[in-house]
Amino acid sequence: MLWQTSRFDLDLTRPRVMGIVNVTPDSFSDGGRHAGTQAALRHCERLLEEGADILDIGGESTRPGSPAVPLAEELERVVPLVREAVRLGAPVSVDTYKPEVMQAVLDLGADIVNDIWALRRPGAAQVVARHARCGVCLMHMHRDPQTMQSAPMEGDVVPQVLSFLERVALDLRALGVEKSRIVLDCGTGFGKTVEQNFALLARQQELLALGYPLLAGWSRKSSLGSVTGLPVQERLAPSVAAAVLAVERGARIVRVHDVRETVAALAVWQAMQSQSHGAAPADARPTPIDKEEPGHDA
Repeated sequence: MLWQTSRFDLDLTRPRVMGIVNVTPDSFSDGGRHAGTQAALRHCERLLEEGADILDIGGESTRPGSPAVPLAEELERVVPLVREAVRLGAPVSVDTYKPEVMQAVLDLGADIVNDIWALRRPGAAQVVARHARCGVCLMHMHRDPQTMQSAPMEGDVVPQVLSFLERVALDLRALGVEKSRIVLDCGTGFGKTVEQNFALLARQQELLALGYPLLAGWSRKSSLGSVTGLPVQERLAPSVAAAVLAVERGARIVRVHDVRETVAALAVWQAMQSQSHGAAPADARPTPIDKEEPGHDA
């Protein structure tokens, strides 16, 4: 299984680690430690040294209750970093829902659009559809970041999320986007209760029936704090556990803050899998595409 992106075809036979790079002053997790371009670039380099396969750069916090960031401010935060990060030799994802930001970073060579709104904002789907190759992650979110946890979803969450993700993926494919470019995310913590988040993890394989790779984003989430009693900065162990459990249940990408520890845990899981199936461990790095050849379908 391959994930086609702007500059790389990512082999997902081995689970991939997406390292989080918040260029924000108000992130729920890192408190703005990487808000400046140079600090954020050093963080990118450190995550790659720790084994990240993908960098995910975001210029707007989407924690529950967070205010929207004006377009000009998000561009000012994200564009200088993306301009430098695309030179690091690894896939660059940008976490944004604004079509203007998508266009700007794709023009700079970014590889993936990671959108919590699943390209539902006017013009967003068209930006991705016009691009020849970029990858995209479509996420389920109930309501919006300002209100999603004030009135979370009701009932059995799994079929609701599955139906939504199927619809937005089909809508994007109707615009001409190849299936091999699309990854799905059930949106852990985005308008769900603690019980619903864990139901999505426990029944994650039901989402695999859609036929797309899954990205899981459990790192330091409040649901982990709810079941462990740990504050956000002490959620390393539960975050790593959740990442491994998500991969065990079929996720192919995990989006994490703690790259080194997640990579180490997945190496243990991969070694066990290799022995179970009699296969050699998969290559550790994504490979650049040959610019003379078309991308591969999944």
